[in-house]
Amino acid sequence: MRASNHGFPLFSLLFFSVFLALQVSNGALIKNFYWRSCPQAEPIIKDVTFRLARSNPALGAQLLRLQFHDCFVRGCDGSILLNTVGGNQSEKEARPNQSLFGFEAIDEIKSEVEKACPGVVSCADILTLAARDAVSFPFKNQPRWPVLTGRRDGRISQSSEVAGNIPSPFSDFATLKQIFEKKGLTANDLVILSGGHTIGVAHCGTFSRRLYNFTGKGDADPLLDPKYADMLRRQCPNPANTSITVEMDPRSSHSFDSKYFKILTQKKGLFQSDAALLTDVVSSRLVGQLRNPLVFSFRFADSMLKMSAIEVLTGTNGEIRKHCRFVN
Repeated sequence: MRASNHGFPLFSLLFFSVFLALQVSNGALIKNFYWRSCPQAEPIIKDVTFRLARSNPALGAQLLRLQFHDCFVRGCDGSILLNTVGGNQSEKEARPNQSLFGFEAIDEIKSEVEKACPGVVSCADILTLAARDAVSFPFKNQPRWPVLTGRRDGRISQSSEVAGNIPSPFSDFATLKQIFEKKGLTANDLVILSGGHTIGVAHCGTFSRRLYNFTGKGDADPLLDPKYADMLRRQCPNPANTSITVEMDPRSSHSFDSKYFKILTQKKGLFQSDAALLTDVVSSRLVGQLRNPLVFSFRFADSMLKMSAIEVLTGTNGEIRKHCRFVN
């Protein structure tokens, strides 16, 4: 079956039409939740996101990572966006979150939405929609995955809850699988969502041990291609310079595609957690299947729908924040 260069194949569109219909009947997140209360919400979010992405090609990677980190702690409730108040350090202060970007973009989008519909659209929904739209920007009117809405914002954000919930670049497969299963996601979702590493950059410190001292004997990780390791050493001195970043998907860090899975099979996954996907027989087989662009598009969209529904607040739970950095 043929598909356009950047859209979903027809069978994917049919699948998601059925899936979205089921979600509406569940009374939870639904398609076009704001069609009555704020029909201009999603067009505004898309327009502002596209404008920001036009001047910042890294925005897609930044917002996608921001969404991941939000959903894995307290669910997809926008708690990652909250600032520290008083003695309570918020999630964004935790070490894994200190390298996150995109907060200002969400603020700008929220400000424009509030002008049109004050107190209606949640920050959690704005983050979810903006992440999809920023990744989709190079493809214009071809969204990379559907988004259901109706989330409400959480009121609690604690840095102490981040450890053990955010997947680490240093984790082995068993640890990663356990973290995902705690969130209601499968080992397959783990492999598929790792495909998000096809865009963006990483700081040298997140993988320098693989280059210089993997077992404490001044050696390199044997699961890393030697020539690729040499290239990385030329970019990242030892000790690691925190200001230096490298592409996670070499020469393709702004293109959302299946190339990540191709380089993974060539032992060029940047993180230890990337290489870990090849240490399990079933996940390694899935990595091979995801090298197919259409398979990756279909499966990533499915897993994103699942991830963006983790422990969401709906109905009368939570609130609709006036400003994404502060509770009302």
